[in-house]
Amino acid sequence: MATIKIKQIGSPIRRPKDQRKILVGLGLDKMHKVVERQDTPEVRGALAKVPHLVAIVED
Repeated sequence: MATIKIKQIGSPIRRPKDQRKILVGLGLDKMHKVVERQDTPEVRGALAKVPHLVAIVED
């Protein structure tokens, strides 16, 4: 299965708790951190809830 690289571009400070939990669930805890995750509908759904805090990194 394909993977995608996700980079945190926004701060979770002063954001709702559910958005902060989504970032933690994706493995993002610091600004500009990049993680690689399986490209599944669950991950895509999580990304859709916080598009202002994350970016998909192209290689």
